[in-house]
Amino acid sequence: MRRADQPRPAMGPRSATAAEGRLGQVARAAEGDPIVGRDAVNLYVRTYTTILRTPGDIPVRAFEAAHQGVGSSLHPGAASEYPDAGAFIYAVQRLPACISSVERVVLEQLPEQLATAIEGGIAGWQPVSAPGRRRLWHWNSAETLAVTISSTSDLDDVIPTLVAYQIEWNKLHRVIQADRGLRAQLARETPPDGWQPADLGERLLLPPEDWARLQQIWGGQLWTMLQMLAAAPKDLRVRMLGGTHVGYARLVDRWWQPIGQYLTEHGLTDRPVYFVSSNPHSIVNLLSGYVRRRAETLWRFLESTRDGAAAAEIEALRRARSYSNPENVLYYAARLWHAAHDDLSVKQRRAAEEAERGITTIPPTSGFDVLVQVVDLSRVRPEDLDPRLDELASVLGKTNAVILNVDYPLGMAAYYIARQVAERLSDLRGFYVLGKAATLNGAVGDVLLADEVFDEHTGNVYSFNNAFGYDEVAPWLERGAALDRQKAVTVRGTFLQNREYLELFYREAYTVVEMEAGPYLSALYEATYPERHPLDDAVHFRDLSIDVGFIHYASDTPYTRARTLGSRRLSFEGIDSTYASTVAITRRILEQEAKRLGLRR
Repeated sequence: MRRADQPRPAMGPRSATAAEGRLGQVARAAEGDPIVGRDAVNLYVRTYTTILRTPGDIPVRAFEAAHQGVGSSLHPGAASEYPDAGAFIYAVQRLPACISSVERVVLEQLPEQLATAIEGGIAGWQPVSAPGRRRLWHWNSAETLAVTISSTSDLDDVIPTLVAYQIEWNKLHRVIQADRGLRAQLARETPPDGWQPADLGERLLLPPEDWARLQQIWGGQLWTMLQMLAAAPKDLRVRMLGGTHVGYARLVDRWWQPIGQYLTEHGLTDRPVYFVSSNPHSIVNLLSGYVRRRAETLWRFLESTRDGAAAAEIEALRRARSYSNPENVLYYAARLWHAAHDDLSVKQRRAAEEAERGITTIPPTSGFDVLVQVVDLSRVRPEDLDPRLDELASVLGKTNAVILNVDYPLGMAAYYIARQVAERLSDLRGFYVLGKAATLNGAVGDVLLADEVFDEHTGNVYSFNNAFGYDEVAPWLERGAALDRQKAVTVRGTFLQNREYLELFYREAYTVVEMEAGPYLSALYEATYPERHPLDDAVHFRDLSIDVGFIHYASDTPYTRARTLGSRRLSFEGIDSTYASTVAITRRILEQEAKRLGLRR
């Protein structure tokens, strides 16, 4: 790694300067042509970041031209007069359902800031959520929606999502207004006799599979939503409160307070700690034995359930039993079973069983909607381990290490969280990240292992020895492929990419597109060396005292319009790659502890 007292090294074709230079070449095809590629993305970001400095409400339509000019791979039809169903579904899934009634969105950094824009703050407002994105939203049950922005990445996510939603809503409104018969039909208070919603998709200019997905999302509110689409166009207004670096740091400090208090009260602050950024279910399932102790109940549940909202997923699991890892099937089935038995006693029983085994979940209490799990490995029981960990069971009972698992954050929030963890923990032994990514050369469900990351936030190229490669993941992967020695690019947001931009990355062999690796590596730099992370530089991590590993599983394929998660759920395709990766991470932790304790050579 470049030290503060060393000159900037000469950099070859895979360095940050070279990568930055190539990326900067994408500008205008010729004089008079529209801005394309990276310049169009940067123009869009500058547009909303500068306009939102205004201390007042801004119409979302002020951002529409820049949004359309990007030619986003997620919203390729933004400038078309025809609806882009994939982009609309993606936005609908990442905004609360009440957005259809909302006229104003207030983006705030700290709760106390809301009093400057909303009289009395949001006391008594209704907490709401979106199925496709974790974020703290509050609705006044009328025209105003408030959302907490925990990093600049939230801004890069929320604004383009609102713009895409409004653009596509208004297209559908115009389609309905141009169809006199449909307009008259939707003017009725209730659907006409014999009304078949399946026939409506063609009149709305929506592909059949997208219309079916939209019907599923809106469910019993379908008629109401269609009436609202027919009634009026959208003209949302937004206002930004705060947005400072200090504010984000203050927010994450509040997030850490209950975590630090728990670690202190239980004497865990001086123990060896392994940090993991992952989902909140997989490590716990591998270590707690909760699901495996209920195997018979879950198999009966799968065999006996033939209808309901999860019927299609349950049928897929029944088929998967014959060819997939049985533990993986059970882990997924447990999620569906809990959804069907959503009562407090079931949740309390699970929490109690996990607590008996040293596993505690700490929910978020601030604007960082990121829960944390603390696993005291000295209390985990060998008989509860997933069979794929059995050969390392002897480590339990001897180790006093702790796993700190955070539910993976979005973008730059990862930087603030990693900085906080590194500041507060005195014996950080491992740093492992498992997240989603788009792949430019693989398929959905593949596991992607990169050892070089270009970070759009800093302009740095980070290279490191990844603790995970093909040999660590492939033995546990049954359906996808394990692709190691890849190069990743950390982008600003899902809408902030276009085909020219992606092709430029691909020509430089950057095949993994994700949002957290760069911020995590910037924090890791600051935790390792006595200076803030550099900009536009080549950074190679050598001889780190912390074991570092990054794993991504492919959830999107941008060259097919990135609609994998926009139009349908990842479902069981992601379970195989998620658990193969989690097994690799958990085995790595136990192996590192065995080595530290002298139990293995």
